[in-house]
Amino acid sequence: MRIAVAIPCYKVTQHVLGVIAAIGPEVEAIYAVDDACPDGSGRYIEANSTDPRVRVLFHAENRGVGGAIVTAYRAALDEGMDIVVKVDGDGQMDPALIPHFTRPIERGLADYTKGNRFYQPESLGSMPRLRLFGNAALSFITKLSAGYWPIMDPTNGYTAIHAGTLRRLPLDKIEQRYFFESDMLFRLNIARAVVRDVPMAAVYADEQSNLKVSKVLPEFLLKHLQRFGKRYVYLYLVRDFNLGSLYSLMGALLTVLGLAFGIAEWVHSVVTGRVASSGTVMLAALPLLIGVQFLIAFLHQDVSNVPTTPLLSDLDEG
Repeated sequence: MRIAVAIPCYKVTQHVLGVIAAIGPEVEAIYAVDDACPDGSGRYIEANSTDPRVRVLFHAENRGVGGAIVTAYRAALDEGMDIVVKVDGDGQMDPALIPHFTRPIERGLADYTKGNRFYQPESLGSMPRLRLFGNAALSFITKLSAGYWPIMDPTNGYTAIHAGTLRRLPLDKIEQRYFFESDMLFRLNIARAVVRDVPMAAVYADEQSNLKVSKVLPEFLLKHLQRFGKRYVYLYLVRDFNLGSLYSLMGALLTVLGLAFGIAEWVHSVVTGRVASSGTVMLAALPLLIGVQFLIAFLHQDVSNVPTTPLLSDLDEG
């Protein structure tokens, strides 16, 4: 298979040449995307890199990491590449791992691979505790919104994807900035692509992140909620109606009825000063308990609904 590497370039002049130099001979093309970099990363690469595989692409305006990668994806598709690997230009992703990311795709075991810094406990020692907690919490939220329950470290940007899978994704609709990786997982699930984690060590260089957690957290939570809603409607109401659909609908209905009745009776009890009877309490508690059990059953159904058959067999036949 023809393998290409996509490198988003924004304030990475200190490390990007080293990253390019470390990319092995298994890679046929390297797309370095200057995302309107104020340091002139693209011109810097053109002036100093002698690697004939490098092609620099330029953005007139900053589009974010997602916008840069989509530009590289399009170039790779136009030039007939089979697998596109995303490697950041800040030196935090070891290019020697590229074969580990492409091998499951080449063997037909996955459509998309991504790094997982949580797989090896030893690699977590260098991860700041706040970032470790944030990534763990975000992993659970992304599992719920994207539906890939077996994976961890969803914001890990070291990824590889089959070109045929790329053609099935709406590249114009994918988030262009920091939500890019999470949105990719959501859209891959809608396409029913198989995603696999690749263990890797956590490495932190001297680059400063432009991500402000306090600023993006509310936005991230809202977008995850929207993705979960879209995924639920499409997979459980539109494309199919299965046992999970019944569990979720009955669970939501009974939970809401139990809560509404319980709150109404509690307010009535406070206003009138009369203690609710045991029968009234049971009328509120029973549908609530059953509803919660149905919602848990839905989650179990959703976990078992993770795609397991790669798209590659269909793509190869097409």
